[in-house]
Amino acid sequence: MNLATLLERYGESAALAIGGLVIGVLFGFFAQRSKFCLRAAAIEFWHRKFGEKLSVWLLAFSSAVVGVQLLILTQSLDVSTARQIAARGSLSGALIGGLLFGAGMIMTRGCASRLLILSANGNLRALLSGLIFAVTAQASLSGSLAPLRNAISAWWTVDGGPSRDLLAITGAGHWGGLLFGLVWLAAALFFSVRSGWGLWKWIGGIGAGLMVAAGWGYTYLVSASSFQVVQVQGLTFSGPSAEWLMRVLSSPAPAIGFDFGLLPGVFIGSFIGAWVGKDLKLEGFTDGYGMRRYIAGAVLMGFGSMLAGGCAVGAGITGGAIFALTAWIALVGMWAGAGLTDRLLDGKPIGQRMAIGRPALTAP
Repeated sequence: MNLATLLERYGESAALAIGGLVIGVLFGFFAQRSKFCLRAAAIEFWHRKFGEKLSVWLLAFSSAVVGVQLLILTQSLDVSTARQIAARGSLSGALIGGLLFGAGMIMTRGCASRLLILSANGNLRALLSGLIFAVTAQASLSGSLAPLRNAISAWWTVDGGPSRDLLAITGAGHWGGLLFGLVWLAAALFFSVRSGWGLWKWIGGIGAGLMVAAGWGYTYLVSASSFQVVQVQGLTFSGPSAEWLMRVLSSPAPAIGFDFGLLPGVFIGSFIGAWVGKDLKLEGFTDGYGMRRYIAGAVLMGFGSMLAGGCAVGAGITGGAIFALTAWIALVGMWAGAGLTDRLLDGKPIGQRMAIGRPALTAP
């Protein structure tokens, strides 16, 4: 069944949901098999250990950039109407939100997408953290935390359009964006070869990044094929988490769309990946301090993601791949917040931690 038939028979909402489900399954599978995680990558970076976790993240990020820029250059994608470019943005929100999100993902040992992936593998710590993340995200979007989010966002804003497009600001254009992605892809491949890890890390890292590009491409294709107004968007986990929470708790439920299929798709894909890799395992908390740390981190991530305009995938990779100014500021904030929080919470100077091989260097 082609897209035109799908749209005619089921409508735009169902077509978007089906696309979100398929892309989500593939993203979840690739991310699970490669152990894709910004938190683990940031720890390796700040510990000056350029190993497989950083390599996987760089593979995903650079693949997303290359894929998105190729779609734009071949006129298969137009992101000028995307929220991250077209709408008015907040530089203060991006920076502060990124810092808070980075701190939170260290405390919960995973970003928003990683928590969903680990939940599908039987990790109850990730499941609880993910639920608290969703509640906080919804409270920040339209609940009790919304006034604080709006106040911080208003401190420093930027107009939508070229003022929010890094490729337009720098004059690099989309060929420059493609070259940037290829350079970082080459660096990722270099670190990957040097790390000497298996084929699934390569396939999973590149596959996860290409699914980000596929999200942009598919929603644009539906938009271009429809007589209705369809929002061009990519993968993100903060907004969909809040949407699914309201879908469960309130009536009438929000209208279905791409995000409706994305979250369950990622969960299913991660479960399949864990089943294939024999990674299914029930895990819980071992002490009260751990639970308090996870809860606090989930709250910081939920508020930070809504303030920054997205999570580690939504702002960091999806927004970064189209070179949205606020997305890049948020991404820098996430890396900085992660490094500072790791240093403050996990104790010893970096050199000593490298010497004794602290557990924080491993993915959750």
